[in-house]
Parts: sequence; structure tokens; C-alpha cells
Amino acid sequence: MSEPIAVSLLLIIVTVIISVYAWSHPELYERWIMSPYLVRKRRQWYRFVSSGFLHADVSHLFFNMVAFYSFAQVVELIFGSYFGEVLGAGLFLLLYLTGIIASDIPSYFKHRADYDYRSLGASGGVASVMFAAILFNPLGSIRVMFLPIDIPSFIFGILYLLYSYYQGRRMGDNVNHDAHLYGAIYGILFTLVAIPESALIFWRQISEKYL
Repeated sequence: MSEPIAVSLLLIIVTVIISVYAWSHPELYERWIMSPYLVRKRRQWYRFVSSGFLHADVSHLFFNMVAFYSFAQVVELIFGSYFGEVLGAGLFLLLYLTGIIASDIPSYFKHRADYDYRSLGASGGVASVMFAAILFNPLGSIRVMFLPIDIPSFIFGILYLLYSYYQGRRMGDNVNHDAHLYGAIYGILFTLVAIPESALIFWRQISEKYL
């Protein structure tokens, strides 16, 4: 099996550089942040992608990139083994970038008439990669913050979806939880289309463990 191109590491480096640079260059920050109103009025469709390379602060950037790298290695490795090094790397990049785009589409339609609405961050792409990894390794152990035990990754995924849906309906903490939810769903669908066997891989591991 050939080693996959480390696309995840390159994405992290680029995201960190752009995010840090934008913190001291507010003109870039404003030009790249997701604004559904400006996308609609000025046809600035690039914001669907550019906003994924911006983060609000150090903690936002750190947690997104750590979560991304933790799951990305599994997905890169499997894509590389199925499609070869170059095509696998390309599909991984496509998953991440289109995950960012797809996760912002519902917010675009919801807020396209709201001049004050802004959103940013790679959460949609991160969630897409995270749930692709869960399909391949549903029994992997994840330590959830504030809990003293590890839980299987598929249980974490279920809790993540429920929490994102609930918080997205509340809309009370200035976090775009819809991006988490739709990014996760998109990651599952993308992976099922790219590698249909992933459904069987997921089910086989769950059934052997619990059924």
C-alpha cells in the first residue's frame, strides 16, 4: 500500500497561515468571511470556500485543526488504498472543500437577507472528514471532554448530530451548529458514494461487536 500524500497537513498549514494573517488584516477578514447577504447581492460565491480558512481566535483554530488531524489520517489512508495515492489525495481534498461549501448552503438560504449575519471556520469540512472516518472505524475510542471514559466513535457521532441539531434550533450561542450538522451528513453521503463498501464496513464492525 502506497503512503498517501499528506493533504491534511498541507491544509492545516495553509489554514493556520491564513487565519493568523487575517487577524491582523481586517480587510482580508471582511473580504473572505461568509456573508450570505453579500454573496447574494454581489455574487461573491468564493466566500463559501474562503470563509473555511478563517477562524475567530486561537482556540477556535486550535480545536478545529486538532479535530481535523485526528480523523483525517484514517480517511487519507483509506482513500489512498482504494484509489491510489494521487486520486485518493484529490478525493480527500474534494471531500474537505466541498464539505465546507455544502455545510454553508443551508445557512446561506436562511440568512441571505440578513446583512449582519457572518460565519467562518472550517467546521463543515472538519465534520465531513470526521464522519467519513467514523464510517470506516465506528468502534474507535474517543475521549469526550469532561467524561472520565472513552466511548466508541459511532456513539460520539450520534451524540454530535443530536447536539448540533438541538443547538442549531436554539441559535443562542453565536456558533453555526448547522454547519456541523450538515457537514457531518455530507461527509457520510460523500463517502458512501465514493466507497459504497463503507456501509458494509460500518455495519460489519457494529454487528460483530453488539449483535
